Amino acid sequence: MSVKHPIIAVTGSSGAGTTTVMKAFQHIFRREKINAGLVEGDSFHRYDRKGMRAKLKEAETSGDRNFSHFGPDANLIGDLENLFREYGATGGGKVRKYLHDADEAAPFKQDPGTFTEWTDIRPGSDLLFYEGLHGAYKDDKNDVACHGDLLIGVVPTINLEWIQKLQRDKSTRGYSHEAVVDTILRRMPDYVNYMCPQFSRTHVNFQRVPTVDTSNPFIAMDIPTPDESMLVIRFADPKGIDFQYLLSMLHGSMMSRPNNIVCPGGKMGLAMQLIFTPMILRLMDKKQRA
Repeated sequence: MSVKHPIIAVTGSSGAGTTTVMKAFQHIFRREKINAGLVEGDSFHRYDRKGMRAKLKEAETSGDRNFSHFGPDANLIGDLENLFREYGATGGGKVRKYLHDADEAAPFKQDPGTFTEWTDIRPGSDLLFYEGLHGAYKDDKNDVACHGDLLIGVVPTINLEWIQKLQRDKSTRGYSHEAVVDTILRRMPDYVNYMCPQFSRTHVNFQRVPTVDTSNPFIAMDIPTPDESMLVIRFADPKGIDFQYLLSMLHGSMMSRPNNIVCPGGKMGLAMQLIFTPMILRLMDKKQRA
């Protein structure tokens, strides 16, 4: 944690809704004129797209059928912690980009699925904003979570997460149903061992819960819409949270526990802006006073 160079980290698996969080924070940064250094978690994968495919085949040949991006061995966890540590101390650090598709790759004259070279993070940023898989990671060797000033978890119920992955990977990536199911099963141990514990270290969690039947996510034809879901917002420390204000602004919301708010799923973006704007302004005030 750092007063002079704060770090905000959003943790959640691909397709969990972290993009919605990114948009909400971009609105806050733009409105409050905050210069944020942006870091994508995919840039800290250990292997590029071809390398990961080769590693998966190698792992399967050796009997490891659970190798996945959710686990530490497929990621540069030490480098991510070093970035957080260095940024917190100096406001600097090394970053790179993972080029997901042809549009992202074209300006760099590289193939999709590759990384750019490591470069120094843009100087003069007010804070670091990370979005990816391991923003609240911790094990015996690395402690990424301890460097974060605001840690956020985005966690749909597991059936909803599976539906979203099935629909996305089949429609936009051209994967077969069987291939996606195989991926879900392969990475489940890493999800249990390395992803779930992070959501106990976050300061705020957002969990979308569908209000339609998702009993068998593997036959679902459509992803439940935000209007077909509720949003559970959990605060690790409710002290200082103006629950009455949030309840009055998030129409149709209620408190289910002293540190939980439940609101309509379509209010997710609004809820994030209402909750995080004062938190970020407090971080900026402490930074200016330091």
